[in-house]
Amino acid sequence: MTVEQIYTGCLAQGAYYIVSNGEAAIIDPLREVSPYLERADKDDVKIKYVFETHFHADFVSGHVSLSEKTGAPIVYGPNANPKFEAIIAEDGQVFQIGDVTITALHTPGHTMESTTFLLKDKNGTEQAIFTGDTLFLGDVGRPDLAQKSADMSKEQLAGILFDSLRNKIMTLPKNLTVYPGHGAGSACGKNMMKETVDTLGNQLNMNYALRADMSKSEFVEELLEGLAEPPAYFPLNVKMNKEGYEDFDMILKIGLTAVSTDNFEQLVNSRDCLMLDVRQQSDFINGHIPNSIFIGLDGSFAPWVGALIKDTKQEIILIAEIGQEKEAITRLSRVGFDNVVGYLSGGFAAWKAAGKEYDTIVSRSAKEVAKLNQEEALRIFDVRKPGEYAASHIRGANHTPLASINEHLSKFVAGDNYVHCLGGYRSVIAISILKSRGIHNLVNITEGYEQIEHENFDINKTCQN
Repeated sequence: MTVEQIYTGCLAQGAYYIVSNGEAAIIDPLREVSPYLERADKDDVKIKYVFETHFHADFVSGHVSLSEKTGAPIVYGPNANPKFEAIIAEDGQVFQIGDVTITALHTPGHTMESTTFLLKDKNGTEQAIFTGDTLFLGDVGRPDLAQKSADMSKEQLAGILFDSLRNKIMTLPKNLTVYPGHGAGSACGKNMMKETVDTLGNQLNMNYALRADMSKSEFVEELLEGLAEPPAYFPLNVKMNKEGYEDFDMILKIGLTAVSTDNFEQLVNSRDCLMLDVRQQSDFINGHIPNSIFIGLDGSFAPWVGALIKDTKQEIILIAEIGQEKEAITRLSRVGFDNVVGYLSGGFAAWKAAGKEYDTIVSRSAKEVAKLNQEEALRIFDVRKPGEYAASHIRGANHTPLASINEHLSKFVAGDNYVHCLGGYRSVIAISILKSRGIHNLVNITEGYEQIEHENFDINKTCQN
């Protein structure tokens, strides 16, 4: 028996590949399924089942395509009602893969169909649980994403999750390996560990939500406290996962259409395409097409695309480093953005060589800005998340979180406006959005708050450890 976690850092997501005696199962696959097909072919195994722990909100699963290409049935837990053919497992139903078994344990709460899959070896000994978004390392799944579809309040769903954890998971052997659906950085929880694999025993000792002496009311209160608004694209991804979607190969074929510099402008103007620049932030700072939006592949690309673009039907044309176009299309499709209509042939270098107009971003180091701020108080804008700002920020800085930057446009008045995040990635995204809205009197603080804390700024620490 082999269990492999296939972890995708950009989404903080774990898919799983399980092999035993010539047969394989995939749990929560990503949208592009060729890596699973290639791996199974290399290992000379047949993919027998595609297991889905629930209808995912933060990414589009590869379950439909993988089932179509292999003939392997899709397996959901109780209460699932997909629009495509699938096995809806009963609680406790057992599935054989080679010499091992996977048992469906219905664990509703995050969503009503959420199911944990229990792996037993050929001797019937429990080895691991694949918990999806029911149990994370250090946290549990948020119960506010499915309340509309379940016709329940988040408090009711949290109470159901409390029972699922205590009746189905916390009673299992402590030496079980826990394989969660997500790790730190995912918007599906609020307190996840950076590790991606742990034992159930360790989680019972350190996970706040699994305290043995915790009442249901305490669990509900602690779980719901401090939950940020879910990204706008989440319901759209749920819909795709539930109803099906176009095959990724077709999405890729259309997206990999090279567009010349002259045709690029015509396409943008005639079809209202969003120009998405996915290069390094330093490259974007030094030169970019006016009104293009920066979200670089080297950061948390897919989650920020979903949070900021919002409409998955938006047509997108890419400006990418040569050779990175396929990667960008792939990552966009993972969060349901399937309407990439092409990319700028030759990249930004071709645009510049053609003598086309381009823009830059004025940047200053944290040291330079600190010196200027001592001479005269500057207008500084902090685009980090609310929790980051609450913990520590420059005294007097305006808090304009990136996720809601369009709600703060009126704050960027005449004169220089200095923008920073933690390390310089999000501030460039914010500035690109502001410039596309006609606001150009902006200065990027290049190193962000990581360096600001070491310079001579008046820091307000409102939350001490």
